[in-house]
Amino acid sequence: MKPFTEKVIHIIQSIPEGKVMTYGGIARTAGSPRGARQVVRILHSMSRLHKLPWHRVVNVKGMISIMDEESSSLQKLYLLGEGILFDEKGAIDLIQYEYHPVPTD
Repeated sequence: MKPFTEKVIHIIQSIPEGKVMTYGGIARTAGSPRGARQVVRILHSMSRLHKLPWHRVVNVKGMISIMDEESSSLQKLYLLGEGILFDEKGAIDLIQYEYHPVPTD
């Protein structure tokens, strides 16, 4: 496994209940500021294997990016269950709910 992939998995696993991170925020924390699409790929392909809290990852606007209506609804349900609120446009207030881990490097 590549070091970036390992870092991304560790970062996603560290997102606490009631907090979210953006794809770009995860990429920056893992050392690749332009790696948001790689984070998407890792999240999509490795969530089950590594039991990642995939539902805690949102886009830069604080919105759910999953296009599949069933998965999108499930993500929102999980986040609501953790106490994360959405505004009338379906966005999460990132100032309140975004997690900022301390880089380990």
